[in-house]
Amino acid sequence: MKYFSDNLTDPVYIKPEKETALDRLFKSWIKDERDLPFVYLTVKITFTLWPLAILMYIPGMNNWVWWAAAILYQFFNNVTFKGPFGLMLHCTSHRAFFNKKYQFWNNYLPWVIGPLFGQTPESYYSHHIGMHHPENNMPDDDSCTMFYQRDSFRGFLLYLWNFVTFGAYDTARYHIRKKRNKLMIKLIRGEVLFAAVCVGLSFVNFPATFVVFILPFIISRIIMMVGNWAQHAFICPADPDNAYKNSITCINTKYNHKCWNDGYHISHHLKPSMHWTEHPVYFRKTIKEYIDNDAIVFDGIHFLHVWAYLMLKRYDLLAKNFVNIGDRFQTDAEIISFLKQRTRKMAVQPYVAAAAAA
Repeated sequence: MKYFSDNLTDPVYIKPEKETALDRLFKSWIKDERDLPFVYLTVKITFTLWPLAILMYIPGMNNWVWWAAAILYQFFNNVTFKGPFGLMLHCTSHRAFFNKKYQFWNNYLPWVIGPLFGQTPESYYSHHIGMHHPENNMPDDDSCTMFYQRDSFRGFLLYLWNFVTFGAYDTARYHIRKKRNKLMIKLIRGEVLFAAVCVGLSFVNFPATFVVFILPFIISRIIMMVGNWAQHAFICPADPDNAYKNSITCINTKYNHKCWNDGYHISHHLKPSMHWTEHPVYFRKTIKEYIDNDAIVFDGIHFLHVWAYLMLKRYDLLAKNFVNIGDRFQTDAEIISFLKQRTRKMAVQPYVAAAAAA
């Protein structure tokens, strides 16, 4: 186990002493100057992935050039940019990227860049903002983890299968039931248009379409479910809608530098519109709330580690990186027992009944 020392290494905003003319130009376009790194990331992705994608569609392209472009595309897409882009899309879904004068450019990430990563236009917003946060991993949340054994690979595969096959349908039904027709339309429009473009381009050049759109789509759906599973793997059965008790926080990890403090999932559910640079400060200020609510905090690992350790049932490694805030535990064995209680499959009926009664 580890002990909390208030020594956080995760990024916070420090106003630069110097700025370039390009910095000043970009800052005049966006709502929050702290999001300036998003602009530069968007530029890098645009001028890296789109040229490679177009190259693969050029008729008669030399075979070795095509394969070089395909390999580079997958490397940049899945290794270099996927995490930072996915969490940039996440942040800009919660907080508008461009200011009112340039608000048209808020469509650029979901409609122009997102499809390269397999993100169907606007469906992420419809699911994450329109359903996941309002429902907070409770039964009406299509990505709810409560009803699966969360240290079971078989359980995860069932969870993934249900989301991949019925996720869009269930989310659309949710929005219809909640009378959120605009979000339902955005979801269906994005899913249908992405599928139609993939089918159409497959007749033009299937290998290129598979590399540019289809494979990233498959990988993104898997990665998103891996992340959500880990973020909501440890749930208190007596208080499952308490964000402190159904989410986790990962501190002091390189992942937070690369992916905009995404490890602070508890505070993100508590305050979804909080800027990504504010989470470490908020965590320090509210540490007593974490202690009082038996919150789960890990140090030095991130969500992919958590998912892998659960799938391998390596509770010893989870305990090794568990932060013993409030000195609640005396041994790793006590931590392991506590974590195992939080990963147990939960019954559906009591929560569905309670929701219906409300």
